[in-house]
Amino acid sequence: MPQGSSHRPASSESSGARGPARPSPRRPRRVHRVVVIVDEGTNPFEVGVATELFGLPRPELGRPEPLYELTLCTPTPGVRMNHGFFTLGGVPGLDAVDDADTLVVPGRPDNVVPRRPAVLDAVRRGHARGARVVSFCTGSFALAEAGLLDGRRATTHWRWTDVFRELHPRVLLDPDVLFVDEGDVLTAAGSAAALDLGLHLVRHDHGAEIANAVSRRLVFAAHRDGGQRQFVQRPLPDVRDESLAPLLAWAQERLGEPLTVGDLAAHAAVSPATLHRRFRAQLGTTPLTWLTAERVALACRLIERGEVRFDVVAGLSGLGTAANLRERVRRATGLSPSAYRRRFGPPAGEPVTA
Repeated sequence: MPQGSSHRPASSESSGARGPARPSPRRPRRVHRVVVIVDEGTNPFEVGVATELFGLPRPELGRPEPLYELTLCTPTPGVRMNHGFFTLGGVPGLDAVDDADTLVVPGRPDNVVPRRPAVLDAVRRGHARGARVVSFCTGSFALAEAGLLDGRRATTHWRWTDVFRELHPRVLLDPDVLFVDEGDVLTAAGSAAALDLGLHLVRHDHGAEIANAVSRRLVFAAHRDGGQRQFVQRPLPDVRDESLAPLLAWAQERLGEPLTVGDLAAHAAVSPATLHRRFRAQLGTTPLTWLTAERVALACRLIERGEVRFDVVAGLSGLGTAANLRERVRRATGLSPSAYRRRFGPPAGEPVTA
């Protein structure tokens, strides 16, 4: 029988006149398959990040199917992890790449040593057949060796930026960000930034509400502002600016109010210029950009929860008007609010939860 056919062979009891046609049962949607290449010396933490994000069941979401289907694969039957902490075995070989919707390449510490040709071939093969290719930390070296990053923006751990630029001068390296999304190729900075990129993928695939639920289970921020510049080693200044955390928490509770940068500065008891400097230094962004991003994130959560009145969404999120909501949501997600609701909102007839 051809795949997808809804034809059902007639039984002996139905060989006469037929009753009303029954609707064909909807075929279950295929679960997104994530494959992780584990090579000699791979960092266990990043494999654990991939396992936590893409491999664990999440019954708390109340979904009939898992978010992802995870497979680890290795170029040889047994692979020693970084520092020989343990050996990974009993997993498929690199042929598993041929079933990947997303292919993940973790980092390893010996980045000046070329990767195995079989690993590079598997990365190229996965990309050529349309898989989304993701690197964690210095896994970007493997993607660059495979030729996937030439002429593209990418990032890697800040300690390896000089070496990376020397080895791969054709890559547009951005050392300040936590991750770079180039659509079909994505790169994360340090090992913990793998969590940021992984949650970004969950948000892209399943919406902000699901990503927030996963982040809560991880006890990790769903979205960290700024980039890895805040973690780069540098001499401590004589006087350190106070943390922005109390101000951010105060503003997040008032996103629906007509907050301005002046209001933020007044609450922090500093001038607007000083507030801009603190945001740049600590978050790598401006107060207005941060405030707008928080409002758009709130608007998306409201849409996902079933609010269909876009003027209400705009008001509750502080975006003001439906026209501004449309512009901001499209700019942030690539989707109109209506398209975002169709993709991530509750199915028709499903009870809306607060």
